[in-house]
Amino acid sequence: MVLRIAAPLLSAVLFYFGTGFAPIPALTWLAPLPMLLLASRASGRATFALSFLAFLLGMTNQLNFFLRTPSVPQPIGIGIILGCSLLFGLAVWLFRALARRGLTMLAACAPPALWVALMYLTVLANPTGIIWPLATSVADVPVVTQIASVTGAWGVEYVVLLAPTTLAAVLWPGAAAAARLRTGVVGAAACLLVLVFGVVRLAGADSTAWRQVAVLSATRYQWAPGAASPEGKALVGEYVKQIAGLPAGIDTVVLPEGTLGTDEASLGPALAPLREIARDRNIDVVIGVVHTTPEIKYNYSVDLPAGGLAPVYYTKWHFAPGEPFRRGDTLVFARDHVGLANCMDLNFPAPIRDYARAGARLMAVPAADEFGNGRQHGLMGLLRGVETGLSVAWAAQWGTPMISDPWGRVLAERDTEGTRQPFVMAFADVPSGPGPTVYARFGDWFAWLCLALAAAGLVALRSVPREPGRGVGGQGAVLQGAAGQEEPARG
Repeated sequence: MVLRIAAPLLSAVLFYFGTGFAPIPALTWLAPLPMLLLASRASGRATFALSFLAFLLGMTNQLNFFLRTPSVPQPIGIGIILGCSLLFGLAVWLFRALARRGLTMLAACAPPALWVALMYLTVLANPTGIIWPLATSVADVPVVTQIASVTGAWGVEYVVLLAPTTLAAVLWPGAAAAARLRTGVVGAAACLLVLVFGVVRLAGADSTAWRQVAVLSATRYQWAPGAASPEGKALVGEYVKQIAGLPAGIDTVVLPEGTLGTDEASLGPALAPLREIARDRNIDVVIGVVHTTPEIKYNYSVDLPAGGLAPVYYTKWHFAPGEPFRRGDTLVFARDHVGLANCMDLNFPAPIRDYARAGARLMAVPAADEFGNGRQHGLMGLLRGVETGLSVAWAAQWGTPMISDPWGRVLAERDTEGTRQPFVMAFADVPSGPGPTVYARFGDWFAWLCLALAAAGLVALRSVPREPGRGVGGQGAVLQGAAGQEEPARG
């Protein structure tokens, strides 16, 4: 009874501090382990229920956000919390069921695949996309996240779960020595391969400066103030002063989403001072504008080109349900292979994968973000950059303006909260990057592989009966089959 209380509480604490808005990456890897180890001592129903509860308690680190955010409808927010908790419960239940059948290798490999597979299927239908719960938690460890360039961030989600499931499978009571050894070697080799790949890819990273980029944000949250209002005019004037004071050599400056609200009469006059400073400083200014017409609203990322040329408008592709905006479907480039996107767009693989294949080298992303989740959302954008081989300039209105390179290294960042300064600025030299990655070219192949592996694990539950005598904590021996699956001992 003590273990049934202690294990879920320990996992909950580890998930609470190992995931969310300010995660400790080392704890992310450890969080599933107490529940996986408890699985050999609990019934299937208890394993599922306690694992569900452990993850649910851990997710309370984000409950306040999902209850208050206007960006994610509350039913979807609650669904994300409950859905992830149910999914973790199913993964631990599958681990237990496979381990009890002597399928030690599948017990290590199939539960992480189930996690990825069901999460992938869910986000295909989720109108708000995904911020990966485990991958973003370890995004500050570039040696781990490099695998996303091949598998997408799904590979990071998988390996973070594979490490504890492998250890728990090796420690399963009664597993045969050969099964333990084989499972341990395969699991450790997979994790080691991820780390070696990360080391090699980072060692080959080219840090040669291609262009110098800045992100600039006011520290007071102002969602789309009217451009013709005194407040809007004052804000434009302040941004012009800030841009005029940027260090020499900066090629592109990115301002937040919803910096201004405009209509057909105010759009041109509002952008005129910014176009003038862009011309005078020979700098591209990218700004988020919410534009209202008599028919519909647009959420634009607008590039004001150096030299005073005509503005270039990108229309945001993705919105939360019910938002009265025109949805875009077109890639828009600033000069020199700089692609334009907008905040929630990077919750989805498109358009950023399309930009990578079309030759982009940098994404200029005006973003809004909110209380609490700003840096987590910026790290999601960073992971998209690793996936596709692009640098990302993320200009959050309320969060963490951040510049990252194609290898997921944070080059510069500043937080808009916790400062008395009216503006925060970060700037860095960004490299041109390696070009389109394997993931950019082939997409979510790894997620589909996880679907197949999860299905194999579920089929094995029907085709391989549980061994007699292998109850909770049972000690029945198993022998490793010639084809790599474990078989019940005979004789």
